[in-house]
Amino acid sequence: MKGLPGLLAVSFLCAACASTAVSSRSEVIRRILPSTVQLRAEREAGGRRTASGVILLADAAAHRSWILTTKHFLEPPERQAISVTVPGRSGRLSATVVAVSPDVDLALLVVTEALPPVTLKPTVKLGDEVWVVAYPFGRRRTLVSGVVSQISATADDAAVEGPARMVDASVSYGASGGGVFDAPTGALVGIVESYRTARMTTPESRTIEVPVPGETTLISAEAVVRFVHASGLEALLDK
Repeated sequence: MKGLPGLLAVSFLCAACASTAVSSRSEVIRRILPSTVQLRAEREAGGRRTASGVILLADAAAHRSWILTTKHFLEPPERQAISVTVPGRSGRLSATVVAVSPDVDLALLVVTEALPPVTLKPTVKLGDEVWVVAYPFGRRRTLVSGVVSQISATADDAAVEGPARMVDASVSYGASGGGVFDAPTGALVGIVESYRTARMTTPESRTIEVPVPGETTLISAEAVVRFVHASGLEALLDK
């Protein structure tokens, strides 16, 4: 019986530590969710496409926000109306394309609304935990966890630290442009660019494409910063 108070004290401390960890994770998730939005493009010639986007920059005084997404969401280039669904808000905002990268799969949209922007984390380590927030198939927002599975490197294929290139979280159509966030801090490490699939045949002899875990490709936060500077909006990164 003499050891019981000490055992209870240790148990209480461990429970407190677990509670703190869970609370911290919940706070990060609540902070990142409002910064990923759903995008829809209605083409003048007919047809609709959906994607995800991240609120990259904001100017509260001007009531404007800049949304980052993939360039391939807008292709082929033709007349289209782009709208944005913001978490927790009814209706849709109209968006205008303000910049498209000539060499990276990135595009920047603007809306006349002040929205919560992300913070950036250009460098990560192999195995870092991440959250991916997106709108697969143009439907409900989803959050999945994973780790950084590949680092972007030109000269050293064995790099363990640098810009994120791949994560092992599985995504699907409509997730392009979705935010990939550092799990401990909530900072953006990149956006979803694409994912590799494998063909499978169902018992009904139908062929389906299944995402391959570990091969969700990102556009890193480092590439995003270069794109913003090339677009002449670097001053907004400090706001």
